[in-house]
Amino acid sequence: MSDMNQVVDRIIARHPGEKNLIPALQEIQGELGYLPELALEAVAQRLKIPLSRVYGVATFYAQFRLTKPGEHLVQVCRGTACHVRGSQVIQEALAREFGGDGRVSLEEVRCVGCCSLAPVVVVDGRPFGRLDPQKAVSVVRGAL
Repeated sequence: MSDMNQVVDRIIARHPGEKNLIPALQEIQGELGYLPELALEAVAQRLKIPLSRVYGVATFYAQFRLTKPGEHLVQVCRGTACHVRGSQVIQEALAREFGGDGRVSLEEVRCVGCCSLAPVVVVDGRPFGRLDPQKAVSVVRGAL
């Protein structure tokens, strides 16, 4: 039995039944870092519910990731203040520079609460403000 199956079995034993689907998925993601397809299939099988139901929950809630995260989490604030000050072009520059390299997980978030520093990018939990696309790329590069 694979490590992933052992994780799923152990967590489902603590969270039996469809009513515990969300807590089970949260714990599985907590241990595996994301929800791989095989884990979702195993959850559906163990809980005896349709795979479409498991996928429906996993894709509905923004907290769940279906792809393996990169080594570094980069969050681009898209709240009103950051949006008005150009966070979209920052996000596009970061996606061009780091998208698909596996080292960086790029996320769009609604507000990080640093509006006076807009536009803001949070790199591995550390906020950086008053950025332009070039500065944002430089900040992320510095974290790698």
